[in-house]
Amino acid sequence: MDMKEVRTVARERMKGFCRVCAVCDGRACAGETPGMGGCGTGAAFRNNIAALQNVRLNMRLVHDVKAPGTATTVLGMELQLPVLAAPIGGVSFNMGGALTEEQYINAIVDGCKAAGTIGCTGDGVPPFIHESGFAAIKNAGGHGIPFIKPWDSAELEEKLDKAAATGCSVIGMDIDAAGLITLAKMGRPVSPKGPAELAAVVQRVHGMGLKFILKGVMTVEDAVAAAAAGCDAIVVSNHGGRVLDHTPGVAEVLPGIAASVKGRMDILADGGVRDGVDVLKLLALGADAVMIGRPYSVAALGGEAEGVELYTNTLRSQLTAAMVLTGCPSVQAAGMHLVNIAR
Repeated sequence: MDMKEVRTVARERMKGFCRVCAVCDGRACAGETPGMGGCGTGAAFRNNIAALQNVRLNMRLVHDVKAPGTATTVLGMELQLPVLAAPIGGVSFNMGGALTEEQYINAIVDGCKAAGTIGCTGDGVPPFIHESGFAAIKNAGGHGIPFIKPWDSAELEEKLDKAAATGCSVIGMDIDAAGLITLAKMGRPVSPKGPAELAAVVQRVHGMGLKFILKGVMTVEDAVAAAAAGCDAIVVSNHGGRVLDHTPGVAEVLPGIAASVKGRMDILADGGVRDGVDVLKLLALGADAVMIGRPYSVAALGGEAEGVELYTNTLRSQLTAAMVLTGCPSVQAAGMHLVNIAR
């Protein structure tokens, strides 16, 4: 199996929900939610892609970097490359249903584990979305990060307990799901969390002996608030452009956020990453690691666990080549010196 075959199978299995375009930039699927598109005009999705395209790498070849190090540690987890599969659920109404929710999330979790990284699981309606994710992580020996949406307190507390029972070491909340169209259509809207509410959630997770990651930070103000609430990590993300039209691209806001909280917590970024070159760009802009969403869904639909492992290994090869060609000895050494930003 190769990535061409994975994409061919995925295109057939996702027909009517994702075109598996040669360039995944949100143009063909604008407004297709449910589905894999961005909300409204799709501008926020496209802005993620455009912001990364505006970051150019400085090519350097007079150096001694021949075997750069891609391994890193994020939230206490040792990874062979600084990439995590972002939490995505709802295979039946977002991806066509060719795989069951269980088949899909097992492919993500098991494929990432085999490739030396980690997969995140999603939450939503109906309950089998989070139940499938929790089961996949438990079956993988706790190797995964369960993400829970910002529900009202009773449901949130129940799901926190269930997530902890998977054996995971980190629990996440995708606060950027607030206002998600698919949930609103199902009569189950989720909402933002105030500083005190967020701090209470973090304290509860820490009381379980686990770490907490907050996904959906797009401003310095929210990053500072997350740090004040005790979050162990944040994910700079606009939910793939699926919740609010016309937001900036992640690569636009990442440098300012990193400057404000770097060293106080781990910083991840999720938005428009398609290959290993994009990974290096976000590391240079201040991320400690990145999350990738839609391409992992394509890999899972097209090749299940083998496809996910293949895509992850492809990312690692691309990242290694980009590091050699920029003279970057390790992912920890990535910084603004590697890039130019077009204006």
